Amino acid sequence: MKSTHRRNATATGALLAAAALLTVGVQAGTANAQPEPSANAAAPKGQVRNPGALPAQLTPSQRAELIAKAQSTTAATAKELGLGPQEKLLVHDVVKDQDGTTHTRYERTYEGLPVLGGDLVVNRTAADRTQSVSKASSAQLQGVSTSAPADAPAAASAKALDAAKAVGSKADKADAAPRKIVWMANGVPTLAYETVVGGLQDDGTPNQLHVITDAKTGAKLHQWQGIETGVGNTHYSGQVTLGTTSSGSSFTMNDTARGGHKTYNLNHGTSGTGSLFTQSTDTWGNGANSNAATAGADAAYGAGVTWDFYKNVFGRSGIRGDGVAAYSRVHYGNAYVNAFWDDGCFCMTYGDGTNNNDPLTSLDVAGHEMSHGVTAATAGLEYSSESGGLNEATSDIMGTSVEFYANNPSDPGDYLIGEKIDINGDGTPLRYMDKPSKDGGSADAWYSGVGNLDVHYSSGPANHWFYLASEGSGAKVVNGVSYNSPTSDGLPVTGIGREKAQLIWYKALTTKFNSTTDYAGARAGTIAAATELYGAGSPEVNNITDAWAAVNVGARSNGGTPTPGKVFESTTQVAIPDYPGPAVTSSVAVTGVTGNAPSTLKVGVKITHTYIGDLQIDLVAPNGTSFRLQNSSSDSTANLDKTYTVNASAVAANGTWKLKVQDKGAADTGTITDFKLTF
Repeated sequence: MKSTHRRNATATGALLAAAALLTVGVQAGTANAQPEPSANAAAPKGQVRNPGALPAQLTPSQRAELIAKAQSTTAATAKELGLGPQEKLLVHDVVKDQDGTTHTRYERTYEGLPVLGGDLVVNRTAADRTQSVSKASSAQLQGVSTSAPADAPAAASAKALDAAKAVGSKADKADAAPRKIVWMANGVPTLAYETVVGGLQDDGTPNQLHVITDAKTGAKLHQWQGIETGVGNTHYSGQVTLGTTSSGSSFTMNDTARGGHKTYNLNHGTSGTGSLFTQSTDTWGNGANSNAATAGADAAYGAGVTWDFYKNVFGRSGIRGDGVAAYSRVHYGNAYVNAFWDDGCFCMTYGDGTNNNDPLTSLDVAGHEMSHGVTAATAGLEYSSESGGLNEATSDIMGTSVEFYANNPSDPGDYLIGEKIDINGDGTPLRYMDKPSKDGGSADAWYSGVGNLDVHYSSGPANHWFYLASEGSGAKVVNGVSYNSPTSDGLPVTGIGREKAQLIWYKALTTKFNSTTDYAGARAGTIAAATELYGAGSPEVNNITDAWAAVNVGARSNGGTPTPGKVFESTTQVAIPDYPGPAVTSSVAVTGVTGNAPSTLKVGVKITHTYIGDLQIDLVAPNGTSFRLQNSSSDSTANLDKTYTVNASAVAANGTWKLKVQDKGAADTGTITDFKLTF
């Protein structure tokens, strides 16, 4: 079943009425949005084996100096990396660790053309020796002709406009002439055009669709949205302090202590900045949505806490790390039920919700959306496919971390996304990190087609990983909220704590991930980051490895062998007839097991099949009890290799167990190749 895009689900949902809010601002220089000290330092040096691997706190001038130094040696770096004479490097960002290790992120050009998907990170020791290189693509960039047919730009524009219309844009022309590039994200370097189409989408969100077309054939190769959206929590944050500026007899929402973050009132417009919030007193809003400054105060508070979180926890000065603030715009459009980050304006924008009653200006949405800016400034995770899911998950992970960091009693930290919005009309959250599938669309675990989901749904496995890495599996209560997180392999996970998990994710994001990082790459990057911080073979490395295995990405740290365990297996091949053929079975005889089967009976199934969504699979116990393992679905993936967990504790273990498989869809056939039970 095709997933419903999160924006559409948002636009039709009912919102929860907000509680009263009184937000007090004070003059710049004395006010801050700082929470209690106990919530600040998320990863003190005593918690890591190698404190030198922690991010160094860089001033904007120190960061600028590192970037300038790296840019001055790009030719030598390109030669060291064995790049061809047509290739040049451009410095995108530099991150430095406390031990002097630097992680320099480069973009590439080829004969002067930008290379999309060609980005790479070079990691150097304090002695300036290259330690490792992480590339978005391992393909060789050579032999690409840069000449294109004369009509290629026009064809690219037409293709892009068609794609934009499909998402509701009414634009009749591209924002600018198509840009000639080399497209490398899919492996084989290809001469292409990048076309950007603006306008508005169906729900009123600005459109910024990037469409990549083959310069020679005109075929569409890829597309992604430049506007990154997410729905926020409309629960207000109570009485807080704001950084403001006084000028004569008036005050403005200009937080000079945090890079000069300004908050503007669009007054239901959809372009420009509107007007900077200005008034004669330094008390902003009155808790009512009818007072325009109430939403402005929430937005300013969220921006301030997000700034403090990144600076105090990771040593990052601002979204880009350059000490420069973004800005916020509130009261966007008319009854616009969304919020979005736009890297083009380097700004955050909030709508007012259904009937303009509930501005989406909460703390967690600020953390979520502004983290899109951090991702753009670092890994640049492309907003589509698996990298798009990781982009969204990064914002959920960091938005959740900001909420915990704030330690605000009006909005305690939790692992629920949008829990106050009542988007479904029944009080349920928008997303669940402990079991993402509870929202009806997100994936709990990785599978080969997960990248085809909307990015708000394909984020599920990474969100689930973060919860498991932080808190572990099973039932527990955190800050008064009950969770019960399962694992795809049926084995438990022990959490390492949210502080460590968020630090590992941030280090991987800023030093390991690239624009096209997928789930396998995210696993490798987080394991590498954890190894640098805590040491090879440490409990932290083992536990985050196990958390990945628990969402079906890679093996367990011990190889995945359940202990104790007694295995019974059949490798007899059984042909599965095409629909409407009968069900077939593969059998194993279980002997020597005392009592009943376990509540965590592992059922290993391997089937070769051209369309596994056709298959209905059951485990049949010796007494005839049937356990449904899989219903038929629309999953077009070929071949099945999966371990299911069944609570068979009411059934005697010994006897003949059967795997029953029936094809429920025409035109595909397959074979059961392996059936295994582990007691």
